[in-house]
Amino acid sequence: MSESNQDIPYDAFMLVSFGGPEGPDDVMPFLENVLRGKNVPRERMLEVAQHYQGFGGVSPINEQNRQLLEALKKQFAAEGIDLPIYWGNRNWEPLIPDTLRQMKADGVQRSLAFFTSMFSCYSGCRQYRENLIDAQAEIGEGAPRVEKVRMGFNHPGFIHPMADNVRASLAKLNAPAESTPVLFTAHSIPLSMADFCRYQDQLNEAARLVAAEVGIQHYRLVFQSRSGPPQQPWLEPDVCDAIAEMDDKEKLQNLVIVPIGFVSDHMEVIYDLDDEAAKLCEERGIAMERTATVGTHPEFIKMICSLVKERMSENPQREALGEMGPWHDVCPADCCQYKPVRPGRPTGAT
Repeated sequence: MSESNQDIPYDAFMLVSFGGPEGPDDVMPFLENVLRGKNVPRERMLEVAQHYQGFGGVSPINEQNRQLLEALKKQFAAEGIDLPIYWGNRNWEPLIPDTLRQMKADGVQRSLAFFTSMFSCYSGCRQYRENLIDAQAEIGEGAPRVEKVRMGFNHPGFIHPMADNVRASLAKLNAPAESTPVLFTAHSIPLSMADFCRYQDQLNEAARLVAAEVGIQHYRLVFQSRSGPPQQPWLEPDVCDAIAEMDDKEKLQNLVIVPIGFVSDHMEVIYDLDDEAAKLCEERGIAMERTATVGTHPEFIKMICSLVKERMSENPQREALGEMGPWHDVCPADCCQYKPVRPGRPTGAT
């Protein structure tokens, strides 16, 4: 996606997301799309398929994206952002190539895009950019240019809603912020992916900012939803391992789990936290609250609008909290690379 021809104005907005099955017959084709070319054991794919089938084969993510789109349409109108809104997914309908074809047919030349990922890594950023580039090559001449807005992991429109949601969890537990343990969770990724991005740094900064705003003193970043072979190192600790370890050491009474790495309550949040982690806490007698994701929180919707407007402005106000500052608009050529390693080889080997 070249950044040349800046004289062409932005004429569309595209929501770019992961996608999910919308019925039992969709589950296996969807997972085959997700895992194509990845070193994930088939047993793991079948295990994940059962997670979806337990919910009627329907992932919540598509409906949540529809709600997000409706909220954005209303906010665009309220703020005078005159851009048609499109939606394309990596792994299920509406697929990115089909959406770009429609955009081309509608005369779109240069679109801004928001990825439903707040943190930089291969699967959360670069792979989406590669998906868009591949789709443009497939469509050929006249394919719309698509440029993503910056990552908003430290934007007040993300941090403030997450802080509000954590306060709501603490209120449900009737527990004080300063003494209640909090686990911030995010999707685990292979170390050979984590080594080439700022994923952990951004997650730690977002967790720090939320904790500081709420007054949390005892918190930790943990991970969930790993899917690779056991020999391949991924980011740790797993959320359930961390709960067991903490409880063994200090006999937890209360616990708040904050899925800071996710923007909506999709399948991995529901299964890994509301099911597996919740069951573990119940078995151990821990009163646990899982904090809501930002979803369609009004401040989050306004944040997306502000990221769009700053890219359309000659003198943008680039809001960001903390010391890392606003993230880059245009990704460097070597940003968020993924260099997979075979199990048993050192991290970083190719």
